[in-house]
Amino acid sequence: MPTDDFSRRDMLRLSALLTASGALPFLRTYEARAQEADAPLRIGYLPITDATPLLVAHAKGLFEAEGVKVEKPVLFRSWAQIAEAFIAGQVNVVHLLSPITVWARFGSKVPAKVVAWNHTSGSGLSVANDVNSVKELGGKTVAIPFWYSIHNVVLQAMLRENGLVPVQKRTGSAPSANEVELVVMSPSDMVPALANKRIAGYIVAEPFNAAAETLGVGKVLRFTSDVWKAHACCVVFMHEKDLTTRPEWTQKVVNAMVKAQLWTRDNRAETAAMLSKDGENKYTPHTKEVLAKVLAPSDADIAAYVKSGAIQHPDWKERRIDFQPYPFPSYTEELVRRLKDTLVDGDRSFLAQLDPAAAARELVDDTFVKKAVTAAGGLAAFGLPNDFSRQEVVVA
Repeated sequence: MPTDDFSRRDMLRLSALLTASGALPFLRTYEARAQEADAPLRIGYLPITDATPLLVAHAKGLFEAEGVKVEKPVLFRSWAQIAEAFIAGQVNVVHLLSPITVWARFGSKVPAKVVAWNHTSGSGLSVANDVNSVKELGGKTVAIPFWYSIHNVVLQAMLRENGLVPVQKRTGSAPSANEVELVVMSPSDMVPALANKRIAGYIVAEPFNAAAETLGVGKVLRFTSDVWKAHACCVVFMHEKDLTTRPEWTQKVVNAMVKAQLWTRDNRAETAAMLSKDGENKYTPHTKEVLAKVLAPSDADIAAYVKSGAIQHPDWKERRIDFQPYPFPSYTEELVRRLKDTLVDGDRSFLAQLDPAAAARELVDDTFVKKAVTAAGGLAAFGLPNDFSRQEVVVA
């Protein structure tokens, strides 16, 4: 069986949590905690590059510079753990996969909102060294980090474009030649599973794609940002009560994160060292070399990706991971539309009722990030046109 017991339990745990009844006990715990009117900033994160701005803001003292008391960020090992801790109020700022926030807000009625993007790009489809095209994944198994992930959405778009059908099998039978079996697996399990040929590939956040490359057990077949241009992956999720009762505090938190993104864009190699297992705070278990491959890839690496086809749109000039905080409404709208047609496990009935534009307005509060971005020099400071709207580009 391609998934291990931990991944299966984790999936079931998160699936149960993100329902109205499953979330209710944790929401009650949050309500009890919410009486702490001056609670310090408590960050929850996973050890992936998606967490970079929150960790950089902590390491560089940017929260304190805004006048926000902050505790040391808490590392979680799974999406279930971090979602549970957030809903229960153990942490009050987290980065979550953008589709999970859709599920949390509309499936389990969690009173929380997306206040900013944590990063753009930062994910890829890695495959065994003998796989040279998406079509060659037919009849094979590919791992995803969770059903409600941008990874699953982008992967299924690529599969359909290549005449393949994503399936979830529970009988133990092998997928047909035109099928690709999808299994949920924790990112840390993906690299050894690929090395042991238990799976043919995986699609996930960095630096796990870089890890497969560095170890020589796999290669990047396609970067997700080469399919969905400048897509968000993880977003910053905060309790709605903090937004309404502590707006000045919320603004300061967002200000610090925006400043951290600007700093990271100009200090990529230093960021890799800061986040590594050898850094002062040991934020992640990854080496500086692996993180640098993601944050500050060499020109030779980029040229090799263009040659191999991992990058098919070099004119887009996408970074392997990039940072800009503004949550374009068009992205959330397109995400909701695509989730409606994406294979996911569990109750998805709430998706049928969602209007993309209305969902984007309810899920996202861009008030604070707009002010922070404007104060930081506007979107131009992040290399973007000074326009708070854009058109989504998806080319599988």
